[in-house]
Amino acid sequence: MTITSATTSLDLPTADWLDPAELARDPYPSYERLRREAPVAWSPAVKKVLISSFEGCSFGEQHPEIFSSSVSGGTLVRAMGGRPLIRKDDPEHAAERAPMNRTLRPKQIMEVWTERFETNAREYLERMISSGNGAADLNTDYAVPVAAKNLCDMVGMPQVDPLELARWSTDFIAGTGNVLDRQEIWDRCERSRQECDAALDETIARLRRQPDPSITSMLLEGGMAEEQVRNNVKLTISGGMNEPQHMITNMVWLLERAPEQKAEVLARPELWKQVFTEAVRYFSPIGMITRQTTSDVELHGVTIPCGTQIGMILASANRDADRFRNPDAFDIHRDGGTNLAFGNGVHQCAGKWAAQKAIGEIAVPMLYRELPGLRLDPERAETWGGWVFRGMTSLPVIW
Repeated sequence: MTITSATTSLDLPTADWLDPAELARDPYPSYERLRREAPVAWSPAVKKVLISSFEGCSFGEQHPEIFSSSVSGGTLVRAMGGRPLIRKDDPEHAAERAPMNRTLRPKQIMEVWTERFETNAREYLERMISSGNGAADLNTDYAVPVAAKNLCDMVGMPQVDPLELARWSTDFIAGTGNVLDRQEIWDRCERSRQECDAALDETIARLRRQPDPSITSMLLEGGMAEEQVRNNVKLTISGGMNEPQHMITNMVWLLERAPEQKAEVLARPELWKQVFTEAVRYFSPIGMITRQTTSDVELHGVTIPCGTQIGMILASANRDADRFRNPDAFDIHRDGGTNLAFGNGVHQCAGKWAAQKAIGEIAVPMLYRELPGLRLDPERAETWGGWVFRGMTSLPVIW
């Protein structure tokens, strides 16, 4: 297969066997084959050059001057109706991210948001217990509303029904991963954009009168144009639901299959941070991120032409045996170094510390404290969805 850019035409390895439907069922066997056969490969089905190794993805994240976030014709921009900061390079990216960071750094998470995270987790846990008769779907009854209510608070939209915001996020995520260009998904994105913008009309007007510690308020106080505030709030809604929601179910699913490690964590609560770190490596909710090369670059002996769209498969990088010993095992005592679940470099996910606190230190530990008999329902199996963004759509539990 020949890839043609504005500057050059070069042959690249081709993964013509890669099937998006198979990726949606279980992407990890395909990722292992990519790493083994062609860690840099053109995929006709995905219409990108895929980088699947830890070395390659890490290099891309550390060299944004070569692997640009300003991607032409990207699905993310279409899904959200504008270009948020994640689709920009420094210095423009840094200028837009700086006001957001004011409320998302660890100190601010502790001082401003921790109490709210605890209140929200307790509210929805009590609802699940009172209505569940000893059984529930942990995704729909706990993970979704907890993540959504935390996000409503953090973006300054307390007037929005958390489940409505969760639907917007699902639609934006579906659009961002819509590599097969399905019109039904674009229609969903349009509907959710209109609803989100209507809510932002009220939110922005209120926050101009009464600023608060929310992300939207920080963006407005930073002098950002209103259109760009809206773009970045939609970005926050999409990414701010995906990882926290799926990490609740991922952590429980993994611990229930590792009873010795579960017992150790319950006896030593200081290990919860390690559970979160290992779970986000093992099942990376952000499966792939998109970049575009600004010059020819060689990786793994392959020259990628300037102007090529790249899919950096973070979920594959986090299972790379060249980086992590026994990578397909869940091990809370792993010492293999930093993973790429939240990206790396200047584009590392701004919500990393919020997710670690809200989910890894509050929502999941509280679940096990209040429901010591919690376990997976042996009569009902979990269901999964997605691969660009992947997580459980259902996790039946009993207690």
